[in-house]
Amino acid sequence: MKKDWVADSQAFDALVEWLNQSGGVGGEGGAYVAMHHRLASYFTRKGCRAPEELADEALTRVARRLSEEGSIAGVPPAQYCYIVARFVWLEHLRSPDYAPPAVIGEIRDRSAPADEGKEQLLSSLDDCLARLSPDERTIILDYYAGATSERIAKRRDLAAKLGLTANALTIKASRLRERLRACMGATDSKG
Repeated sequence: MKKDWVADSQAFDALVEWLNQSGGVGGEGGAYVAMHHRLASYFTRKGCRAPEELADEALTRVARRLSEEGSIAGVPPAQYCYIVARFVWLEHLRSPDYAPPAVIGEIRDRSAPADEGKEQLLSSLDDCLARLSPDERTIILDYYAGATSERIAKRRDLAAKLGLTANALTIKASRLRERLRACMGATDSKG
């Protein structure tokens, strides 16, 4: 992978032109700005702590592909940008710099005292997530990612990606959730 590739003005102009063909926001770079904002929002929803940087990386990769191949056909620009963004996000999850989001909805203890108890709970959750293998951490975070209305489709896609049935994925996620609960219980009794 060419991590040190930098977009020059020609590559940037080609990217802006390509994004504009999808009927995006008009004006000089308007489609680029709109797509960057949409990708940053995507990374924010995924719980990333540097969504702007990840949006930059995704668009840089798209610009590099356009520069190398001359065009990207067969897929609308916005869809292709989201495909690339998903790969950037998956790589981000595996990077040593990654710190998991502090909250997984179904694991939170809703009866915890407001401020200091919540901070202690979130710290405990972060520690327990760090004890999972990278693959397990990715599974549990993907399983609970997104709004409740989006989860069914996301879980179906995750199961297909892992080569599991929907039921097998649910069982796997349930076992991981129980491990996290046990870990958090052990952490709370020590602290």
